[in-house]
Amino acid sequence: MNAEEIKYQNAKKRVAAIKGYYTHLIVYIAINLMLFAINMLTSPASLWFYWPLFGWGIAIVIHTLSVFSSGFGLGADWEQRKIQELMEEE
Repeated sequence: MNAEEIKYQNAKKRVAAIKGYYTHLIVYIAINLMLFAINMLTSPASLWFYWPLFGWGIAIVIHTLSVFSSGFGLGADWEQRKIQELMEEE
């Protein structure tokens, strides 16, 4: 595999990760809007919709960090450096 093919495969993985993140975010928003509506229509005196909103929100934050940051220090840059390091050891 040449350098261009490697770049293409890395870009393809990155696009898939970003697409997965946006899908996750859209589902999170849609489901939580639905839960909010159900809560307000059935029992507005007892608010419970914020529990799944908060719990799932933590997962969204973690997913955001893993896709758009260095992945807690273990992102694509780290992965490439580690692969290079291991190849040099052998």
